[in-house]
Amino acid sequence: MAAMTPLMLEFMRPERLWALAIIPLIAVLYVLLAGRRVQRPMSSRLRVVLPRDAAWKRHGAVLLALLSLGSLIIAWAVPKDYVDQPRDRATIVVALDVSWSMEAEDVEPNRLAAAQAGAKAFIDSLPERFNVALVTFAGTPDIAVPPTIDRGAVARAIDAVQLAPSTAVGEGVYTSLKALTLVAPDPDDPEAVAPAAVVLLSDGATNIGRSSAGAAELAASQEVPVYTIAYGTDNGYVEQDGQRQRVAVDHYELSEIARLSGGKKYAAENSGQLREVYEAIRRSVGTERVPAEVTDRYAGLAIIFAALAALGVISLGARWP
Repeated sequence: MAAMTPLMLEFMRPERLWALAIIPLIAVLYVLLAGRRVQRPMSSRLRVVLPRDAAWKRHGAVLLALLSLGSLIIAWAVPKDYVDQPRDRATIVVALDVSWSMEAEDVEPNRLAAAQAGAKAFIDSLPERFNVALVTFAGTPDIAVPPTIDRGAVARAIDAVQLAPSTAVGEGVYTSLKALTLVAPDPDDPEAVAPAAVVLLSDGATNIGRSSAGAAELAASQEVPVYTIAYGTDNGYVEQDGQRQRVAVDHYELSEIARLSGGKKYAAENSGQLREVYEAIRRSVGTERVPAEVTDRYAGLAIIFAALAALGVISLGARWP
């Protein structure tokens, strides 16, 4: 269960919160009575018979009792918080850059091979009812596998990708959105629209096709976040016509795609980091924030405060060895 976020705390029976007004009234009454006790000091004979208690014990016991009462009143109002709950169904489009720059060997054995392994592990980790589609893009995009729950088909398609010239990141996003229109309806609820997301892995900047910013804005209008992964290092290069050509990662463009679409941008410079990124994305797309009753949370606090207050009261009348 996710940690409580106080600013998001809501109540199913908020009208019961009026009882919280009792707490300051009790506190004021205690202060008044404590003041009267100070004004009427104990006689010297009584001081001999009765042990003198520490004021902090009395104050502490009262404070704990008030905290217990406050927690009980909050529990009585039936609080609810937002927690992470696994999604039952969703569609994930994996958009994989297969441009020639993915041949760079700054990531072992090369960017493409490591990306293929990471993508397959990612789709295998998704819930069984999730649809997964594969889109590949270089100079032109392609829906390699339309949305399906057949993980084997997607894995085979990932293994079969071929490198090609140019990089059309924007077209890759547009085609990913097109792939989402091919999702089969849920047989249990044909009218339901499952949430969707695009996971885009690339190492380069757009040099052909439509703007990636426009594609990201279209994704945002369709409530489809794009999670981008900038893969590779700034020292990557490929051999072309006997010459080295530097193929550094364009972090800015991928950051803008994520920002404009409502997704998140990640960066990975090796296979281990890529696995960590995919795990973070899996947790993000595989869960949703839903309201849940958390009465037991405050009832438990009330019990703890009450037990401590009781120990405080006992300590006032006990002679500890």
